[in-house]
Amino acid sequence: MPGGLLLGDEAPNFEADTTIGHIRFHDFLGDSWGILFSHPRDFTPVCTTELGCAAKLAPEFAKRNIKMIALSIDSVQDHLSWSKDINAYNGEEDTEKLPFPIIDDHKRDLAVKLGMWHAARVVFIFGPDKKLKLSILYPETTGRNFDEILRVIDSLQLTAYKKVATPVDWKCGDGVMVVSTISEEEARKLFPKGVFTKELPSGKKYLRYTPQP
Repeated sequence: MPGGLLLGDEAPNFEADTTIGHIRFHDFLGDSWGILFSHPRDFTPVCTTELGCAAKLAPEFAKRNIKMIALSIDSVQDHLSWSKDINAYNGEEDTEKLPFPIIDDHKRDLAVKLGMWHAARVVFIFGPDKKLKLSILYPETTGRNFDEILRVIDSLQLTAYKKVATPVDWKCGDGVMVVSTISEEEARKLFPKGVFTKELPSGKKYLRYTPQP
């Protein structure tokens, strides 16, 4: 990602004006996880539907201890006006208040630092350690899938605290995989619900499953 963040990089502790006032990013996140949605411009069709969905799902993000914030290449005044459209799109009162702030980046300084450029939109998810845990880059014409965003957050949070990985198409509550660095003896102690090993032609016992801890 040109000029952007790589997985494991610490988020820059930038200062910025937003729709809720001036912030310092690390202070804004506090001890929470964080998600940053970047947008190439206010008053754009796909982005309006996305932030409308983000607003509706704010309680789901809050349950996961996620601080939400958006960024767009326009001024705070434009953001406040756009917020009215976003609320109206949701069928709500057309107020300037959203359940998350939008960052003023009319000079594009932060967009360059984070690796956002014209017609591209990025999702960044940061852990409580302020390090980048996941990034997804979308083109201008394809809206984000918020079911997938919530799914990957559930996976990131589970695997951050438990020695497991999540297999393809995993959803919260499904079985998980024991990471390969754990011995069979340790796995038995860590996962009292049992560990199932799938037999493979290679004879290697690397597909190990256990119920979600």
